[in-house]
Amino acid sequence: MSDIDIARDAKMKKIVEIADKLGIPEEMIEPYGHYKAKIKLDYIDSVKDLPNGKMILVTAINPTPAGEGKTTTTVGLGDALNRIGKKAMIALREPSLGPCFGVKGGAAGGGYAQVVPMEDINLHFTGDFHAITSAHNLLAALIDNHIYWGNKLDIDERRIQWRRVVDMNDRALRSIVNSLGGVANGFPRESGFDITVASEIMAIFCLATDLADLERRLGQMVVAYTRSREPVYARDLGGVGAMVVLLKDAMQPNLVQTLENNPAFIHGGPFANIAHGCNSVMATTTALKLTDYVVTEAGFGADLGAEKFLDIKCRKTGLAPSAVVIVATVRALKMNGGVAKDALGTENVEAVERGVANLIRHIENMKGYGLPVVVAINRFITDTDAEVAAIQAGISDYNVEAIVCTHWADGSAGTEALANKVVELCDSDAAQFHTLYPDDMALWDKMKTIATRIYRASDITADAKVRKQFKDLEEAGYGHLPICVAKTQYSFSTDPSLRGAPTDHVVNVREVRLSAGAEFVVAICGDIMTMPGLPSVPSANHIHLDGEGLIQGLF
Repeated sequence: MSDIDIARDAKMKKIVEIADKLGIPEEMIEPYGHYKAKIKLDYIDSVKDLPNGKMILVTAINPTPAGEGKTTTTVGLGDALNRIGKKAMIALREPSLGPCFGVKGGAAGGGYAQVVPMEDINLHFTGDFHAITSAHNLLAALIDNHIYWGNKLDIDERRIQWRRVVDMNDRALRSIVNSLGGVANGFPRESGFDITVASEIMAIFCLATDLADLERRLGQMVVAYTRSREPVYARDLGGVGAMVVLLKDAMQPNLVQTLENNPAFIHGGPFANIAHGCNSVMATTTALKLTDYVVTEAGFGADLGAEKFLDIKCRKTGLAPSAVVIVATVRALKMNGGVAKDALGTENVEAVERGVANLIRHIENMKGYGLPVVVAINRFITDTDAEVAAIQAGISDYNVEAIVCTHWADGSAGTEALANKVVELCDSDAAQFHTLYPDDMALWDKMKTIATRIYRASDITADAKVRKQFKDLEEAGYGHLPICVAKTQYSFSTDPSLRGAPTDHVVNVREVRLSAGAEFVVAICGDIMTMPGLPSVPSANHIHLDGEGLIQGLF
């Protein structure tokens, strides 16, 4: 059966039963139908003083068109922990409509390791992304409206930093001219759109600890500069209260279930290649209060999502994983070893051996944070025993076990061995977590540290204007912030075609953006775009309702 057929065949329990497994009273959830609900903020506040469980971070090698199955592995591991008698749940990001209708498809797992109701999760879900989009664009409207009615703040129209957003891949909106059509429509200026997941409000939404912290962070966003180069904050426009109103319900974490009826929080959804790539702090911290083990993921490869999870999310919250799972597939490693996608079905041990260099790089990086690591080999039916053995042999010198997982086909039974290993690592207290760089390091040096130690670049470059931006941000009091790198997910370098484990490449920083509310500095590198485009044949071409009113082609 296809993923969507498996999900549709699921025997879901009512969401009140799933909440009861976590000890959440029925009156403390707000159901959205029978199978999904939000957890009330009052309840979240009531459990804040409970002790934390152990957190397991699931990350992966650099993604390829062959697929890695990070979310599928996260779901399978969460189910397997429950299978072996542990009280566990998973905490994931919400899917964006852009990839769902673009090239990636859904993001709810796959096979017999999925979260459900899958169609709802992949589409409008509980409306969180719509709320974030509305709050973001409200602020954009307030900026243009303020200028139209006299511009008391003396905003320089050439230095407005706040673009609009939409939750769809639409390259035609990357660069626009707005307010055309005459005096009644305002003052024409150049601007553009980003995808909603790249919004600073999305980042704030995922990093805020409560509504008060949300309001504080929204207020300190720098949206423009005056003609005398002074910052204009969102709070200066007078709309922060309205933005909080739009976001207050969305801030409640979403509760759903796996195919095996185990609890899952799915909340927030920034991309790891253009944002910090982690689910919400509120969902993660609440899950840690309610269970003994929480399995969460960070987007794309460990060089992006995991680095940001550790250097941004963990730095800001005081959280630390007890173990890291790195997901790898034979197919993806063969692509990293130089095999074309149409030849992946043929055994090629030599290509696997070459591609293992990518996996080793990620292992070294994660161990460099003081964290114990285990590799999950997400096995496909076309993988041969020799290819799997090549992965295990290739990492044998790194004191890391590589465990074959078959959760796509077998559900929790296929990840039971991985679950036992993860529990062993967590209970050993082997984790000695530390961040990659200190807060007081210069911003340029932080960027260089990420590039040289995580990407193995020889150096970083930037033109004089960008270098000055780094200095200006430090002089403005933002030098203590961490760096959030936006770059291609397909390579350690900024060249998406450079697979494997390249060294001595140079990372060019082409733009710097301050996210004062999210409390990090975005360094945009290479050709990465904060508004993706659709492929030549987008997934949207195949999504439709059949004669029975069922969604087809989504996944």
